[in-house]
Amino acid sequence: MRRMIVVLGLVVVCITWAIAAGWTATDQQTLRINATVADKAKLTLGVGTINFPDADPDSVPSVSAGENPVTVTVKAHTGSSSSVTLTVQANGDLVSGSETIAISNVTWTASGAGFAAGAMDTTPVAAGSWTGSGNRSGSFSYFLANSWNYAKGDYTQTVVYTLTAP
Repeated sequence: MRRMIVVLGLVVVCITWAIAAGWTATDQQTLRINATVADKAKLTLGVGTINFPDADPDSVPSVSAGENPVTVTVKAHTGSSSSVTLTVQANGDLVSGSETIAISNVTWTASGAGFAAGAMDTTPVAAGSWTGSGNRSGSFSYFLANSWNYAKGDYTQTVVYTLTAP
């Protein structure tokens, strides 16, 4: 029995000495990781239609859209120093049959970093700008300048928001 204990003791000493001397086997492999992130832009408006109710121009010179405020979310993948822009462009004036109201009578205020207030036009109008990738949220509140000069009617027009992340 003593002999067995002595042998086991020697085995433990030898294993300890082998580990300390670096007699262990190791191997290493490298793994290369690639990820592709392409330019990408995503725009979300909280509603697809806004409505201006009828109001007395003497008491309500600026009519607020019933849906105010409208949430706006802008998401973009782009270069760290690249410009991200949001523009809006009307397809024409507000129209009811042969009657029109100049689209420039529709204005908006903006909240949220980078979002900009403005007035509708038939050419692109800046509605926001940022630098680099990110997820931005804000809101627009729309207003129609009220006037006794408008002819009776139900007026409509389409505007297009364009988010660009080059």
